[in-house]
Amino acid sequence: MAITDWAIEDRPREKLLHKGAEALTDAELLAIFLRTGIKGKTAVDLARDLIADNGGLSPLLAANEEQFCQSKGLGQAKYVQMQAVVEMSRRYLEEKIQRGDALENVSDVKNYLKSRLQHYPFEVFSCLFLDNKHRVIEYEELFRGTIDGASVHPRELVRRALHHNAAAIILAHNHPSGLAEPSQSDVQITSRLKQALEMIDVRVLDHFIIGDEMVSFAERGLL
Repeated sequence: MAITDWAIEDRPREKLLHKGAEALTDAELLAIFLRTGIKGKTAVDLARDLIADNGGLSPLLAANEEQFCQSKGLGQAKYVQMQAVVEMSRRYLEEKIQRGDALENVSDVKNYLKSRLQHYPFEVFSCLFLDNKHRVIEYEELFRGTIDGASVHPRELVRRALHHNAAAIILAHNHPSGLAEPSQSDVQITSRLKQALEMIDVRVLDHFIIGDEMVSFAERGLL
């Protein structure tokens, strides 16, 4: 059955217009992007298959051109369009946290950090540098590692904090495995970084670990 034969309230486009984008499933959102299906499959069916074959929406969005184009129903044109959508989303989130206002909406910070770090196949340690009113000065990716770790150097973080004249920072790194639970090493390095930054009167507001979920050290009482 074609999507045009579905009840109006079940069609992805109409559902988005009446209920908002948050009411749609991943497959329905992807179907709107795909626009059309392939022989024997609606756009929604194709979207479901693509998400299942790639292990989720995030791996599909993070796939390189070769991996993306291997999927039936996709090609270079769709890859270019998808990358444009992903980059526009990242820039939108970046603008939301860099408007000159103090950071008050934690979800905006979480979404931005997730958009920057979630798709890396190796560990990346980054930092948001903030002024004394908790406005964003700069975002930097400071250390890169392997699939299961990155070497973090307190001296370099202190140097960058002084360079930006930061008064506070938010730390973040990803776990490529998808498991966001803090390791003992994560807890220890966070404590070392906090102590080093206290020497120059820079506060650590939080440390986020990004995996399939997101863990906040502040919310866990680990700071």
